[in-house]
Amino acid sequence: MILLISSLAKAQECAQALQEATAETVQVGATLSEAVAQLQAHEFSAVVLDQLLLDAEPDDAETIFKHIGTAVPVFSNFAISGIERVSRELRSALYRRQRELRMARDEAEQTLRSELKQTITALLLSCELALDVPNLPLFAETKMRAVDALAKEMRTKLGATA
Repeated sequence: MILLISSLAKAQECAQALQEATAETVQVGATLSEAVAQLQAHEFSAVVLDQLLLDAEPDDAETIFKHIGTAVPVFSNFAISGIERVSRELRSALYRRQRELRMARDEAEQTLRSELKQTITALLLSCELALDVPNLPLFAETKMRAVDALAKEMRTKLGATA
């Protein structure tokens, strides 16, 4: 969902065009206080802000930025920018956001994978050392072999060569 913050009369027309351009629902906030209420109530992928409204109410603009969350802000001067330009800027911002989210997700996955590889390596080593203990009871040996097999299965699933 996208939040459009503008008090101009053509805000609804712009919201409709943005909705068609992005295939996302667009909510309109005519004032900054309305926008803050929307931001507190919903999660948005982007917030399109009319620069004129921000300049007119700079103190309230700070409140917007405190509540914007993970939404990508798109600043535009609706008095001089056409709807097509705002649509292009929004699509570009949403594309950047998706790319950044994908990169962050990939990095988090790689970090987790690396941490798990280290843990699995330690687990496998501990199993080997425990299985080498002389006079290990059969029940304990069976359990250690099961743990060793599970750790090897996890290693395979992670694509690890630990």
